[in-house]
Amino acid sequence: MMHIFIRRYLSRSSLGDQFPRGPEWDRTNILADLLFSPPSAVEIGVLAKTFIDQGKLIPDDVMTRLALHELKNLTQHSWLLDGFPRTLPQAEALDKAYQIDTVINLNVPFEVIQHRLTARWIHPASGRVYNMEFNPPKTLGVDDVTGEPLVQREDDKPETVVKRLKAYEAQTKPVLDYYQKKGVLETFSGTETNKIWPHVYAFLQTKVPQVNQEASVTP
Repeated sequence: MMHIFIRRYLSRSSLGDQFPRGPEWDRTNILADLLFSPPSAVEIGVLAKTFIDQGKLIPDDVMTRLALHELKNLTQHSWLLDGFPRTLPQAEALDKAYQIDTVINLNVPFEVIQHRLTARWIHPASGRVYNMEFNPPKTLGVDDVTGEPLVQREDDKPETVVKRLKAYEAQTKPVLDYYQKKGVLETFSGTETNKIWPHVYAFLQTKVPQVNQEASVTP
């Protein structure tokens, strides 16, 4: 089995959507699937939701249990994780359960990520997300469907974004160092999806010959 982890900053904010799309990719969202399952079905999902509802980060042990809960159902497949692990304790816990064959680091300049995040606006009632760079509304500041005003989340405002990015980098650098020492880290640098993704895909094909048949998981 081929086990791959992609590390980047948020799937739809740093580079639009760097993740592959299409029928050849089977995508699962661990957090969404577990958090919105019936309470009696997934106890760990309910526990995680209590932290989210309080505006707190999900503790490492809970986040790890969430991921491993899903991965145990993929014993017959290779898989690709996107966004997990994000901390060293998570990485170490994952390594105890599985051998990670490859770690892909998408290196995007701080300024690019900051710009993309601060360009994001939402329609609160529906959850629709717009980005003034690559997915702008038809009318500036107005939701395409309802015509209601768009708002910017507090954590997408420039001063907050800077703090988030610095905290994220501080948190994940030990993870990159950890996998670098293991000799499984591969870094791709760029700012545009259509330029960086072909290189990532070509690399994946060397690791997973039948890449179009592989499963992927997104926390």
